[in-house]
Amino acid sequence: MTKTSGLRPDFLWGGAVAANQFEGGWNEDRKGVSIADVMTAGTATEPRKITDGIVPGEYYPNHVAIDFYHRYKEDIKLFADMGLNCFRTSIAWTRIFPNGDEDEPNEKGLEFYDHVFDECLKYGIKPIVTLSHFEMPYHLVEKYGGWRSRKVIDFYMKFAETCFKRYNGKVEYWMTFNEINNQITYTNDFLVATDSGLVFRNNEDEKTREAAMYQASHYEVVASALAVQLGHKINPDYKIGSMIAFIPLYPATSKPEDILFAEKASQQRYWWEDVQSNGEYPADLEAYFKRTGFRPDITEEDRATLKAGTVDFIGFSYYNTSTIEKKADNPDYKYVGDRESADNPYVKKSEWGWPIDPTGLRNALNYLTSHYHKPLMIVENGLGARDTVEKDGSIHDSYRIDYLRAHIQAMEDAVNQDGVDLLGYTPWGFIDLVSAGTGQMSKRYGMIYVDRDDEGNGTLDRSKKDSFYWYKKVIQSNGADLD
Repeated sequence: MTKTSGLRPDFLWGGAVAANQFEGGWNEDRKGVSIADVMTAGTATEPRKITDGIVPGEYYPNHVAIDFYHRYKEDIKLFADMGLNCFRTSIAWTRIFPNGDEDEPNEKGLEFYDHVFDECLKYGIKPIVTLSHFEMPYHLVEKYGGWRSRKVIDFYMKFAETCFKRYNGKVEYWMTFNEINNQITYTNDFLVATDSGLVFRNNEDEKTREAAMYQASHYEVVASALAVQLGHKINPDYKIGSMIAFIPLYPATSKPEDILFAEKASQQRYWWEDVQSNGEYPADLEAYFKRTGFRPDITEEDRATLKAGTVDFIGFSYYNTSTIEKKADNPDYKYVGDRESADNPYVKKSEWGWPIDPTGLRNALNYLTSHYHKPLMIVENGLGARDTVEKDGSIHDSYRIDYLRAHIQAMEDAVNQDGVDLLGYTPWGFIDLVSAGTGQMSKRYGMIYVDRDDEGNGTLDRSKKDSFYWYKKVIQSNGADLD
């Protein structure tokens, strides 16, 4: 009997990247400076710096990245050889509106994505496009404070409308913001800067940061809802989704306080999806705002917009789980990310300290299905690891194959045994690119190797890893052959 995966016949098998992490060409053809362009390189222990503009002598790995801007034809041909039927990428806001607040778009930037999408469609590869993926025009950060300002909604909407109209007939699947909920860790300069353009340079205290995060987030979810409505007006067949970073939160023990903390932390980490899928703020967050006075600028018109602009599907990233414990000095069950983490002896960790937990992906799929009742798409999943190039040029990355195999199996179990409605799977960084968190190239996720190191040296030549051939076989079998 022929083995089947149970996945839908039109299942979307692809890979995911972000414009700022792989395109390069950071200042070509009138492209403006984005927040990602002022981020230096870092390491697993040394965070990336956000400089005040471009500083001579600093190394900005995103400026060249892997030079997809000049190599897109050969790269997309490689994607087709792998068998992809979809490709998740983003549109660099600053290619279309260099400063963000111009009246007219940059035609050169629009043409670039015309070429990319046409090249994909030539091979039967559907583009899946994120409008805002860890970048926004740096000019909007400097002049308006990023998403602190309600005015940025209008700038985003002009960008969204331009893209929706220009690529009508070329792009079917859209997402409004990438990992919009990562900014719950508002003590992390990188996460709030990339998610909302919030740059803190004056030693702002935690309360000030938190208040700014909640207000900026509100303007973003309003913009997302407006974009959903506009996109559907332009093309009723558009499928427009949200995108969150999903990290299942395990209680460290069976103590009632730890179990309650895991629940409260999940509420704090995933309220963005409550708003984008359900069209309203959840009761626990409304109570929190009432206590704190955060997010003061919300109107009845905003509330109506949120209700009318719910997403069609949920895209999410899954890399790892997190285990947390309620500590005595946290009487309010407040969650701010890694600060509350505890060790989990039941899961292994990657070199960068991320738990490797395939069962957590099934957990995520079940949680999202039971809470939101929407079709799902896994738009990021993968293992960051160091690869060794052998003398003959081969790259034997069995560790990556093992990781992907286990997670795809968990995904198929969720579909077959739990009834999850799953649209597709696009593992992250299927071609090596610049790591968002560290700016490194050595933290590789790809199945296609790119010859470039952490200092910017290398030929940028592409080569196929063992995982390339394995994933090609998985796609050909629609997930049935995972050996």
